[in-house]
Amino acid sequence: MSESIGEMILPGTYIEVRAEGLIGVGGIATGNIGIVGTANRGPLNQVVVLGSYADALAVFGTYDAWPDDPAASAHLTLVRTLEQAFRGGASTVHAVRVANLAEGVTMNAMSWTVATGGTPAFTLTATSPGTWANDITVAIQAATDTDPIRLTLTHGRQRETHEAADAESLAREVNSESALVRAGAVEAGQEGAQPDTVTAATGNDVGGPDGAGAMGALIPQIAEGLALLESRAVNILLVAGYGADTVAGTVLAHLERTENDGRERIAILGTRGDSLAEVAQDSNAVSNKRIVLVAPGIEAGDAADNGASVDLPPAYAAALVAGRLSGLAPHISLTNKDVPASGLTTVYSRAQQKVLLGNRIMVLMQNLGFRALRGITTDTGAFTQISVRRIVDYAKAGVRKGANPYIGRLNNIRVRAALKATLDGFLAQMVQDEMLVSYELDVSATRAQEINGIAAVTLTLRPTFSIDFVRVTMILE
Repeated sequence: MSESIGEMILPGTYIEVRAEGLIGVGGIATGNIGIVGTANRGPLNQVVVLGSYADALAVFGTYDAWPDDPAASAHLTLVRTLEQAFRGGASTVHAVRVANLAEGVTMNAMSWTVATGGTPAFTLTATSPGTWANDITVAIQAATDTDPIRLTLTHGRQRETHEAADAESLAREVNSESALVRAGAVEAGQEGAQPDTVTAATGNDVGGPDGAGAMGALIPQIAEGLALLESRAVNILLVAGYGADTVAGTVLAHLERTENDGRERIAILGTRGDSLAEVAQDSNAVSNKRIVLVAPGIEAGDAADNGASVDLPPAYAAALVAGRLSGLAPHISLTNKDVPASGLTTVYSRAQQKVLLGNRIMVLMQNLGFRALRGITTDTGAFTQISVRRIVDYAKAGVRKGANPYIGRLNNIRVRAALKATLDGFLAQMVQDEMLVSYELDVSATRAQEINGIAAVTLTLRPTFSIDFVRVTMILE
């Protein structure tokens, strides 16, 4: 049997299978987070997919202690933000490490020279550049009559031991097993040597700098990191440690490009501070259906300072909210949802909450724990609720995914009916899942459109809105 009839030469039965009626819409990602920030470890300017905070620590290392003046002091932002995102409930994160380096400065990876009697045999180099590897302790035990060469690497609680008979086999063992270092090529004539010393790099050759950058000094690198995320299936966007006052313009440009490319996402940003005046400055400058502004900041334990409580600015509250949002279905509102914060840097009064909501701020409040007051974007139109924006993006992704397999097929009534059936099945499921109240769908083509290869899909969607208020009228008699 052939699914496409070619030549019918011999007598027989030829069957053509037309599978358009079997086309459906597959799974659609709704909670993937994209994030850009600085770290002391990990690949630079590359997208790394993480599934847990343990993955984040393994790839990007630990963060540094929270500075006394974070607005002016350079500090690392990526891992601290990932900590809050995963605490909020994130499950899939696309992370990019960026760095702010002075002109002419390159980021070194820590290295060690393994030698035999003072003659270099090969070089060990940390798996990624940055200061993290400067803390690695490397020791070597020369071979004896009964024991092979033993190379030991220690980094915090991580310990590796590699054993081999000679320099060449030791280098090969390191490259196949080590998560901390890589061995370079063995020097000519040293393949069978018995290494007995290790010397660490010093001075300007040690690992670093990390390129943390003071707040406001990293914008070009952030833009480059965001560009790496443009082709990824990201639904929620974060810029680690930076408030809307610094990155809103860069983020808006990114959101516009990705929307034009059919990769819609929303960005969750923190305000520059907690005060009503600071919040008003940001809300007056940002009004967009794809940007959510969060206030106030949060209290959190600082793992780099023995768990001491520190006050983090709203940018880190945004990460916590992003993690919480990523675990919700598109039509489920953030309004009144619990947020796993340890505390808030400011507890707003009801009058202040009213002012903030009027400025289109997604406020965190203290009420039976800590909660999101209303899940709203900064848009002033129909896309005020975050859930409505996500429903529409979900519908767009599904329609695009369902329609793409029909491109290149016949533009006739039969195929257009199959296309309508595919989209109808997807939209009907959205109604059943309570994302839509109802919809109207039409797939058609005029003769001119048929000639030009156009099938016109006309959709009217009625998304489900969440309850933000309960109005009670009491009549007493």
